[in-house]
Amino acid sequence: MSTSHTPLRTAIIGYGMAGVVFHAPLVASTPGMEVAAIVTGNAERQQRARQDYPAATIFATTDELWQHAADYDLVVVATSNDVHVSLGIAAMQAGLPVVIDKPMAATVTDARRLIDVSQSTGQKVTIFQNRRWDNDFLTVRQLIQDDLLGPITRFESRFDRWRPAVRTGVWRESSDPSFAGGQLYDLGSHIIDQALVLFGKPTHVYAELARRRPESQVDDDCFVSLQFANGISAHLWMNQVARVAGARFRVLGLNGTYEKWGLDPQEDALKAGLRPGDPGWGSEPRERWGHLSTDLGAHGLHTDGPIETLAGAYEHYYAGVRDALVDNKPLPVDPRSVVDVVRVIELAQQSSREKQTVEF
Repeated sequence: MSTSHTPLRTAIIGYGMAGVVFHAPLVASTPGMEVAAIVTGNAERQQRARQDYPAATIFATTDELWQHAADYDLVVVATSNDVHVSLGIAAMQAGLPVVIDKPMAATVTDARRLIDVSQSTGQKVTIFQNRRWDNDFLTVRQLIQDDLLGPITRFESRFDRWRPAVRTGVWRESSDPSFAGGQLYDLGSHIIDQALVLFGKPTHVYAELARRRPESQVDDDCFVSLQFANGISAHLWMNQVARVAGARFRVLGLNGTYEKWGLDPQEDALKAGLRPGDPGWGSEPRERWGHLSTDLGAHGLHTDGPIETLAGAYEHYYAGVRDALVDNKPLPVDPRSVVDVVRVIELAQQSSREKQTVEF
């Protein structure tokens, strides 16, 4: 097969924020793919889906989708966390490869079940860890790859929000473990993943998980420390009660430091109706660039000032999914690497309960 064939007919399950803002637009803007079906039982969301993608079939239930599984090439699970695993398994058992939004699962046991079913059915599964293609993270990876900081000693990653009110009736605020609510599963799934992409598996995990908002049933102020065999320490913060955000990244090496403030612009661009390929996609103005101080610049010259942020590239994720399905190339996100993310989350919960460092 090749990308010149009929576009991959993609069915998206769920049409809340994940489906509306991320998955449907990114699928629709990827050459060789199309949004062919949307599954939602909510009448208002059905109406919006018809307006957004008039050529797509709208199903009210997943049972309807499975009855027509032969008409599709890929399923995207963009639902509440509690059904990520069950729907992922159902898709593969229906003969369809599947993209699952993060978190992959609430437990390592369930994450491994997904991989087991993938192996038994021969259907691919991959996880939407889109922030591997954030502009600032791509820049950090490049700086480390180019050895512009020297041996890394400490990696600091912070994702701060200001959402002090508990939202009632929202599954993300539920204490039911199956929903995998709270910031450790939400933002933590991203920034833990980024740390593991950079440095591999940790040796030890320490965490402090707190509920700061009155009546909160889930963690909303989290700190996770990861220790790696090469001596690198990763300090990760994620919370909803920071009125003033800290630096998004601060990376310290023996020969330099990189510091970056502000968030990748792609989510806001998608919400505003922009798409990959539009002018300026994924880029940011000079005033938002990070600061690099190093003695390892060009020709060994000292550098101390702004450095251009690489353009973000969420579009690479679904292009990678397409190439994996059509040309049998590697998946853009190996699900086995994300099992390690879930493992860190479980150990962070254990560490916080026991108030001590635990081994990975």
